[in-house]
Amino acid sequence: MARYFIELSYKGTNYHGWQIQKNATGVQQLLNKALSLKIGSDTETVGSGRTDKGVHALQQFAHFDLSKRLNQEHLAFQLNRVLPNDIVVKRIFEVKPVAHARFDAVSRSYQYKINRSKNPFLFDTSYYRRGDLDLSLMNQAAELLKGTQDFESFSKVKTDVNHFRCTITRSEWIDQEDKINYYVTADRFLRGMVRTLVGTMLDIGTGKINLDDLRKIIESLDRQKAGRAVPAHGLYLTEVKYPSDIFINERP
Repeated sequence: MARYFIELSYKGTNYHGWQIQKNATGVQQLLNKALSLKIGSDTETVGSGRTDKGVHALQQFAHFDLSKRLNQEHLAFQLNRVLPNDIVVKRIFEVKPVAHARFDAVSRSYQYKINRSKNPFLFDTSYYRRGDLDLSLMNQAAELLKGTQDFESFSKVKTDVNHFRCTITRSEWIDQEDKINYYVTADRFLRGMVRTLVGTMLDIGTGKINLDDLRKIIESLDRQKAGRAVPAHGLYLTEVKYPSDIFINERP
C-alpha cells in the first residue's frame, strides 16, 4: 500500500470550507470525487486541517492511500481536467506509509488581507475596511500573542479539542500601500482563531481597547471577551510544513 500527499490550492468563495458536509459542498468532497473517478475506485483523502466557509488556501495538503504505484504528474494533470477552475492540484508526492497530512504537520501559516480602498476585483478575496488604524499598536498586540499560550478566548465555543494551547512563532502586521496584511504561524490553530485574533487587534488599532485589555482577554479564557471574528473572505491558509523525512524521493 502506497501513501501519497496532494498539494493543492483553492479559492474558497464557492465552498463551505474544506471538510465534507452533508448539506453543502466542501473542497474535500470534490477532490475525493475527482480522485475516485481518475483512479477507478472509491478514494478518500485526509486533509492537513479544515478551513471555514469562504476561506482560501494557497497551500493545502491531503493524503490518500493506493494499492499500486502511480504516475504522480499524470494524475495531477488528470485531476485538474475535472476539478473546477477554483481548485488546483499543484503536485502529488509519495510519502512514507505512516505519514499523516494532519498529525505530521509541524506548522501552519495564515495571512489575513485588509484592503483600504474599495476595489471590485478584491471584494471576495480581501476584507474592505475604511478608517485609520494604529498599525504600531497593532504590531505591539501581535507581539504579545507570540509564544505558547492558552487561546481559548479566540476559539469558537463548540469545538472538539483536548486543549486550547498553541505556540505562535510569527505574528506581525505589514503595511503595503492601500493594503495591510497580518501574518501568523503556529504549531496549531483553533477553529476561528485567526479571524478572532484579527478582529481583536483591529479593536486595538481603533482605540476601542488597549494592550492591557488584550492581556486580560487572553487570561479570561472567555470567547465573549474577545473581538468579533472578521469576515472569512480575507483569510488565506498560506503554508503547511512537514518534516523532510516523511517524503520519498522529493518534497514540496
